[in-house]
Amino acid sequence: MIMTVRRASSLVLAAGLTRAAAAVLRAAPPGGRGRWERTNHAGRTVGLYAGPALALAGAVAAGRVRPAAGLAVAAAGACGAYDDVVGAGDPRRGFRAHLTALRRGEVTSGAVKLFGISGAALAAGALLKERPADKVLAGVVIAGAAHFVNLLDVRPGRAAGAVLALGAPGLLRGGAAAELSAVAVGAAAAALPDDLGERAMMGDTGAHALGAVLGAAVVAGNGRAGLAAHAAALVAAAVCGERVSELARGSRGGVRRAGASGW
Repeated sequence: MIMTVRRASSLVLAAGLTRAAAAVLRAAPPGGRGRWERTNHAGRTVGLYAGPALALAGAVAAGRVRPAAGLAVAAAGACGAYDDVVGAGDPRRGFRAHLTALRRGEVTSGAVKLFGISGAALAAGALLKERPADKVLAGVVIAGAAHFVNLLDVRPGRAAGAVLALGAPGLLRGGAAAELSAVAVGAAAAALPDDLGERAMMGDTGAHALGAVLGAAVVAGNGRAGLAAHAAALVAAAVCGERVSELARGSRGGVRRAGASGW
């Protein structure tokens, strides 16, 4: 009963904070509305208010369950926000493009995300697990999940819907895994209506943050074998990133949704 109450409170907290933060940002956007507006796949102007709202809600609600998870979510959201602002309009996609630029001495926003989110994920994994191998696998899972959700954010509802589908089974687990799954599900559910209605988009800020929560839930609920399986799947998804986004987009050669950079 206690765990059921805690699971429900995590879900409600994440959902409520997401809606409240988005409403505050929409009413008084820092720096003016122009800074928060992007053009989506259909050419409509939408706001990025959902992104910071998801990152804030995810960090607070996840941190309530496991402080290390909250820090990972906050870092993922911050790195995503940096890319949303600094990397807007940068056509480079994928690890190879950003690492090639780095070898030439150019630090792209994608490189900042790659190393920032990976470093924070490894630090969180080190705090969430006890054995060295498990710590590394946990870091890979958290960073990989953050990247994976971002790859899906190419059409309205794709990323949030995937988080709902992937996070829902975790609600049936016990302990921190269920509570962190509830955070992911609650935040995604709160953002989904505006995302589907093309009134807002989560951008890299929200997609990376949601993915980090989902990854933390996986870490909390799995031992080494489960972590290894999830890590392998997420690494494979990262290697085939363009194909994953293409499948989420639903057609070949479609226009990429603004804010989904794939690193």
